[in-house]
Amino acid sequence: MAFINLPCLHIPKRFNIAVMLFMACLMSYMMRVNLSINIIAMVEQTHSNATEPLPNYGPRYNWSQTDQANLLGAYFYGYMITSLPAGMLAENFGGKPVAGWSCLGAAALTALTPLAAAWDKWAVFAIRFLIGFLGGVVYPCCHNLVSKWSPPDEKGKFVAALMGGTFGTVITWPISGMLIEGLGWDWAFYMVGLFVLIVTLVWFYIVADSPAQHNSITIKEREYIEKSLGDTITTKKRWPPYKSLLISLPFWALLLLHYGSMWGLFFLITATPKFLSEVLGFNLSSAGFLSSLPHLARLLCAFGFGAVADLIRRKNWLSVTAMRKVFCLSSHILPGIMLIVLAFFGRDPYFCVAVMTISLGFNGAATSSNLQNSQDLAPNYAGTLYGIINCVGTTPGIFSPMIVAAFTKESNTIDQWHNVFLIGAAAYIIPAVIFWLFGSGEIQKWNEIDKKKSKDDVVNTKL
Repeated sequence: MAFINLPCLHIPKRFNIAVMLFMACLMSYMMRVNLSINIIAMVEQTHSNATEPLPNYGPRYNWSQTDQANLLGAYFYGYMITSLPAGMLAENFGGKPVAGWSCLGAAALTALTPLAAAWDKWAVFAIRFLIGFLGGVVYPCCHNLVSKWSPPDEKGKFVAALMGGTFGTVITWPISGMLIEGLGWDWAFYMVGLFVLIVTLVWFYIVADSPAQHNSITIKEREYIEKSLGDTITTKKRWPPYKSLLISLPFWALLLLHYGSMWGLFFLITATPKFLSEVLGFNLSSAGFLSSLPHLARLLCAFGFGAVADLIRRKNWLSVTAMRKVFCLSSHILPGIMLIVLAFFGRDPYFCVAVMTISLGFNGAATSSNLQNSQDLAPNYAGTLYGIINCVGTTPGIFSPMIVAAFTKESNTIDQWHNVFLIGAAAYIIPAVIFWLFGSGEIQKWNEIDKKKSKDDVVNTKL
């Protein structure tokens, strides 16, 4: 990476940080979603309608639909626990080391998954729980780094960089499908672990916790970032204002909005490969590729919506509050409507894929609604806020596989998925309505707690 320092290239260090944030989220999702498709090749029989012999991709285990749901949900149990303190850890110890060491540990555990599967399903549950436990810190750490590195009128693009997780899904499922069919399902774990190890080493080399701590940033760029952030960011170690959060309507509106977005996302992450393979009849490599299309659409749309949001903010066409609420139409209402369409008219396999792709594509606008709102409300505590809403937003990763298992226990056909899609639609639309009523894009008073005491530690310029 030495070439990035050549004066003739003029690549800002904050661009490098944004790229590494993208990669951190990509790694996190690769380790999160790989089991969703790998498990199809790991079980003896996936549905009662199977009539042909199952392909030999490696050892197969007698795991019921409930067992599979529990294994898919295990990651989120661990993830939920560390999401809560992750923001505080990043704010006090730095987003770089906390996220970096967690990724290294999760990479090792991912590579150990085949060994755990040969031992017992509960060993796999424990491995997935620990991977989630380590992965729970990544996004709050990234939000902490965004709050330190992103000028306000570049916030949309920085938050869009956190869609690296979506790209992780895009590449993991088709690559895993090909690895499974070519080498066996165990290699779909080994290769992910190796990739994460390599990228994490690059993360430690490039990332710094703030512009002031970067060893090769130009004075001009550092001063530009610090001046643009003004006195909204402090370097003082502090305890988050939990009491103020509990009575803040804008925070509760954000929490519900994020929950709705995560329900739609995690439902598609945990259920789409299963739906395409078992219900619509696609083979593993096709299921992996088609399952990734909605996430590719979400990634591309996220950068588009993020750029539009930055333009609106730069031109002052809308207040931040109005802008967040307008983007809810794309991030929540339209995806919900698409799931209703899927519930009533989803009979053709390719029509189903198209509707799911459109639905999650619109949800890319989350970069300009729920994914950015914690930065609006409290830049000093952006990691903490995101950690809390992400903890609650993780629960759909636990509930949605259980709901799918409950509805498909007797028979796994398109009719059994009708109510599953309607539940997802409600999870999208209802929180958006609540956010329209109570949401805000203004910096809250509790962001400035102890501001007078920490005057000397604050970046002394005005936003």
